[in-house]
Amino acid sequence: MVNTIPLIIASYEHAMWSVLGVRPSPEEARGWIGQTLYGTFSGRHPERAQELVDSYVAWNADHLTDLLEEYPGVEELLADLAGSGAVIGVVTSKRHVSATNTLRAAGLDGHLPLLVAMEDTDAHKPDPEPLLLALQRLGVRPAECVYIGDAVVDVQAARAAGMASIAVTWGAGDRDDLVAAGPLAVVDTMAELRALLFDKTAPDVAR
Repeated sequence: MVNTIPLIIASYEHAMWSVLGVRPSPEEARGWIGQTLYGTFSGRHPERAQELVDSYVAWNADHLTDLLEEYPGVEELLADLAGSGAVIGVVTSKRHVSATNTLRAAGLDGHLPLLVAMEDTDAHKPDPEPLLLALQRLGVRPAECVYIGDAVVDVQAARAAGMASIAVTWGAGDRDDLVAAGPLAVVDTMAELRALLFDKTAPDVAR
């Protein structure tokens, strides 16, 4: 919904440099998107994981408004979905405060009545637990929903939850990797996503 990739990559670079004196490549840092911070850092530097998380979080918060970029058409799409009767929300690996601040900075917080963030579950994507919690809070079945994401773990989590997924290529994931994960569809533009979501001939789960 918003382009946080430049912010995320820069935050990873700052944390790794300030704590360990090394910098990940942009490609490596990009591959970590979609996972929790602690999961990413503890899997690589368990003895310094909390320091890395703290450094990342502080720098990320300080530079949120400088590096956050909007994707044109998102606010209009969310408004049109709500107007059609769809219930929409966010399931993210970000912490609540980070997700809330990001949505607020982009002017999207009022469009999303549901937020499931890192603190809400013990397991995280690609585990289905966060998506299953969202379904429970919405009071709907997996077959009635579609999960839209930009990372392979998003597609994997949706599949494990019994949900369809739509992968978008303007985010973190490589297109070939997204296709290989097996979503309902892969879209390259906001117009393609809108057409799929509102297409009366598409499968019910995609509307």
